[in-house]
Amino acid sequence: MLFRSNPLNELISGYEFSALDIRALQDDDFDNPGFVWVSRGEALWSRPEGQAGKSCASCHGTAAESMRGKAVDYPKFNRGAAAVINLEQRIDLCRRDNMRASPWTYGTDEMLSMSAYLRLQSRGLPMSVRITGEAQPVFERGKTLYNTRRGALGISCALCHDKHYGKTFSGKLMSQGQSNGFPTYHRDLQQFLPLHAQFSNCRRRMKAETAEAGSADYVALELYLAWRGAGLPMEAPSVRR
Repeated sequence: MLFRSNPLNELISGYEFSALDIRALQDDDFDNPGFVWVSRGEALWSRPEGQAGKSCASCHGTAAESMRGKAVDYPKFNRGAAAVINLEQRIDLCRRDNMRASPWTYGTDEMLSMSAYLRLQSRGLPMSVRITGEAQPVFERGKTLYNTRRGALGISCALCHDKHYGKTFSGKLMSQGQSNGFPTYHRDLQQFLPLHAQFSNCRRRMKAETAEAGSADYVALELYLAWRGAGLPMEAPSVRR
């Protein structure tokens, strides 16, 4: 059931807007290009790093057991960070505080691989973020960002993905812009992209200024999208056109 204030009357994953050959790629774990990064993430899970000489497995054991369901409620408020953070930022907190290892920056092969591996452990579970308490002002910020017209074209995220999904823009079919499949392999670009990179790609098409990956604006936008798609199953790593 949708939240009463959700702008969408129905929830449709980007999977449903994809051609049959794209869906087939996503559905086959042997052919899905994103599993190249998943395999790297699995190796990183057990690799000791940092001054503490620990790996993720040192504290968390088997990922399939300890990480099941952990990715579906991000972004969320973290007391240690005193902020709403996303999964990638939580990974770096663990690296800093528990492993005493250097952080991974957004878009690096290591971060993409680990985030894909962790999200895979929650595949099929419904997205379920909290937007109350400390998360509420961040949610409101994300909602404003999503609905604000910007750039030389004067369009907003909502204009395309809420009001005109199923139509074409610049020759491409517009989806609802759901976030449940990220990180995702874009076949046309031949790139494996985190969600924040997709935000920047969209803003460039809007001829608008981009923000930094991991910025407060993008985390807020990520939280709003996760709420907007609450109930959709985690699909990562997905494949899109």
